[in-house]
Amino acid sequence: MPRFLAVYTMKPEDLTSFRKLPKAEQDAIDAIGIARWAEWEARNAAFILDRGGMVGKTTRVTKDGVAKAVNPFCGYLVVEAETADAAARLFEDHPHITVFPGDGVDIMPFVT
Repeated sequence: MPRFLAVYTMKPEDLTSFRKLPKAEQDAIDAIGIARWAEWEARNAAFILDRGGMVGKTTRVTKDGVAKAVNPFCGYLVVEAETADAAARLFEDHPHITVFPGDGVDIMPFVT
């Protein structure tokens, strides 16, 4: 079955806004979101090949050297599905976009 990289995206300004909320409000959102994330993973366990993880600040390496960079990536996982559309549908109710301030999940097939 085809494999897909699912990359969680979040606009830096949305994360900044979330972090400006009172700590109690952030904690309440985290409590709901973490529980729903676990439920989502349990419901879709048969499709998840690698749970991946959340990622931090970016360092980019180019032919000009190493420098700090900014991108919308905040995490990833690897799933398998019959098609890219089927893989994408797994994430329609994902807490990254329904609870947390994430703005999307990009689905990309692995190619040979």
